Amino acid sequence: MARKKLDLVLENVEIEAVAAEGKALAHLEDGRIVFVEFAVPGDIVDIRVTKKKKNYMEGTIVKLVKPSDRRLEAFCEHFGVCGGCKWQSLPYDMQLEAKTKQVNDQLSRIGHLSFSEVRPALASDNTKYYRNKLEYSFSTKRWILRDEDEQNIPDNEKQGLGFHVGRFFDKVLDIKKCYLQKEPSNAIRLFIKNYALEHNLDFFDIRENKGYLRNLFIRSNEAGDFMIILCFFYDDKDSRNPLLDSLLEAFPQITSLYYVINTKLNDSISDQECILYKGDEVLLESMENLSFRIGPKSFYQTNSQQAYKLYSVTRDFAELRGDEVVYDLYTGTGTIAQFVASKAKKVIGIEYVPEAIEDAKVNAKNNNIDNCSFFAGDMKDILTDDFVKEQGKPDLIILDPPRAGIHPDVANVILNAEAEKIVYVSCNPASQARDLAIICRDYKIDKIQPVDMFPHTHHVENVVRLTRKSQEEIQEVLQNNS
Repeated sequence: MARKKLDLVLENVEIEAVAAEGKALAHLEDGRIVFVEFAVPGDIVDIRVTKKKKNYMEGTIVKLVKPSDRRLEAFCEHFGVCGGCKWQSLPYDMQLEAKTKQVNDQLSRIGHLSFSEVRPALASDNTKYYRNKLEYSFSTKRWILRDEDEQNIPDNEKQGLGFHVGRFFDKVLDIKKCYLQKEPSNAIRLFIKNYALEHNLDFFDIRENKGYLRNLFIRSNEAGDFMIILCFFYDDKDSRNPLLDSLLEAFPQITSLYYVINTKLNDSISDQECILYKGDEVLLESMENLSFRIGPKSFYQTNSQQAYKLYSVTRDFAELRGDEVVYDLYTGTGTIAQFVASKAKKVIGIEYVPEAIEDAKVNAKNNNIDNCSFFAGDMKDILTDDFVKEQGKPDLIILDPPRAGIHPDVANVILNAEAEKIVYVSCNPASQARDLAIICRDYKIDKIQPVDMFPHTHHVENVVRLTRKSQEEIQEVLQNNS
């Protein structure tokens, strides 16, 4: 049976506050809450209800009756359709306040954790052009805008190169200009798209799993160098090489040019061979007196300038004396490990991506760091009680896991290791709260610092420092839980 479409519009609703996941909220006269995207506290709006539950509703704005005094004009023409940068209308100080509150709410409500305060989120120096990596998709079916007549659009103009539209895996919003990465990022993307159209190169159809051009990755560093990774669904040298040669001729800023032949049913290139066509194997990024190699599959924080603030907070929270053994879990290319190495006796980094670990080893060698050891493999398989016995008990554990957080087995090994301090860096305070609820059996939180890595979005990084409880405190907790 088809679900009945809601036909309910709430009129003259005053938006009260920013809520979770980038939405705003208002209270209705009957006590229910309504959540809505793209709203600013103080707006008076008409809302079309898209979801109706007992205690809350969700909806979309159909009319901005009276804009808030704080509302800003969105700077991007794709605002409201593109899934990114949903907070363009929200002043930056309000964004930071909302992110600080988000961390506070998730640690207290999800983790039921005890802590004194959450420090105000650290602002990003740049709120535009702050990313060093973007990923685009080619599609035979671009998103058709409301003011377009699909029946009269030529077939070649229905193709697009851009970002996937939320809830529609096969639809791509054709991007004219993106404000996330500095130029010539936009120019490179548009050049490739126009070249493809002029030379009749097929865009990918993800439903039919056919087409030639599949994905485009653009990476950059602070020095202005660019790495391009162009993904094809099948190999065709006669079409590929002229495109790549034309791209290099047009953009001397491209210092690394790779291509990938990806015949899988998904777009991930983590298990694919990246073939260097021309240029350098890596980009180099600097931080203080350190240099880091960034390959086509390397993980590196996508906001380079804020990464320095994030790592500085991590190092400050560590309060290293110089004689400690440090474990850096989910080390990536070893950036945090090497950032703290000069203040530690020994640093051990663990990461599941082998290529990242190889980069970490080369980075350490190039940076003349000889007190770091790196291990590749699944964290729950590498980090065991036996591993800790072999490598030495850590005085400090730093962990920066993926969004899903850590495996329960990893949490148990962390507890068994009995480190004096833990510094937990997270891109997802919700999963962080869940993990901390386990770790806080033996530890207590004494510092919390959010860092805004992604302006105009609701995403926030968070750094938490924990210190080990006394044996008396641990026994008391165990007795209360028994």
